[in-house]
Amino acid sequence: MLDYALLAALAAVVRTGSFERAAAQLHVTPSAVSQRVKLLEERMGTILVVRGSPCTGTPAGLRLSQHAERVALLESELRDGLPGLPQDGPAVTVRMAVNADSLATWFVAAMAGTPDVLFDLVLDDQEHSADWLRRGEVLAAVTASAQPVQGCDSTPLGALRYVATASPDFLRRYFPDGVVAAALARAPRLTYNSKDRLQTQWTRQAFGVEIASPTHWMPSTHAFVDAALAGLGWGMNPEPLVAGALRDGRLVALVPDQPLDVPLFWQRSRIASRTLADITRSVLTTARARLTQV
Repeated sequence: MLDYALLAALAAVVRTGSFERAAAQLHVTPSAVSQRVKLLEERMGTILVVRGSPCTGTPAGLRLSQHAERVALLESELRDGLPGLPQDGPAVTVRMAVNADSLATWFVAAMAGTPDVLFDLVLDDQEHSADWLRRGEVLAAVTASAQPVQGCDSTPLGALRYVATASPDFLRRYFPDGVVAAALARAPRLTYNSKDRLQTQWTRQAFGVEIASPTHWMPSTHAFVDAALAGLGWGMNPEPLVAGALRDGRLVALVPDQPLDVPLFWQRSRIASRTLADITRSVLTTARARLTQV
């Protein structure tokens, strides 16, 4: 049988990235946390935490940590029906993967719909967020993948609409003869990170081919908008973030009436959790109100 006091220490270290912060969360000393993790490693016969700054879980440590989080989630839901259990336990923490643009446009409102839950969010591109579910490191994810991960259900959310935008000065400088493929190949673009394929997807949709061009690497949703406003480059910005700038002319669409709709899906574990079901209802309600329904 697993010792859940030891598992709680491991989960706290993985979640906070520090023995000191884990100790503060558990109201014990850092030495006690270190001893518990070491004892669990001895019992498991493998290293569970890579000591560093921050501390990270090994594959085995991540699996055990997620198991501890799931048990804590299920145990927290026993309080309502069993008055003999302590009713003032800590709020449950639910770890989920979400893409940065969803977090910046609609997902916070979905989180607010379940106020008694603590969220531990992992940011990753929508094309890769389902990988966190496959590894068992999160309980749910906003993803571009419709195919359910094993042990999960998948529900369509709608599409996050993107618009290829740039400042008027940028458009005049790089596209004096209109937005054509040759000009796009010379004009600097904005790219979030190496996983970001939105600009490439849009050129393929709008021009029928992928068009390579110089790029600024801009790993921030809001800085992405700021960089477009400043005339650094053109990029695919979520329509909800740039609607005002488009209306007042601070940004313009490179090709009017050529948005890129990225379908999103909510995948969540099938564990019988009322908390996860409440989160799912809030996510679906918010997404259907704020995303483009296609």
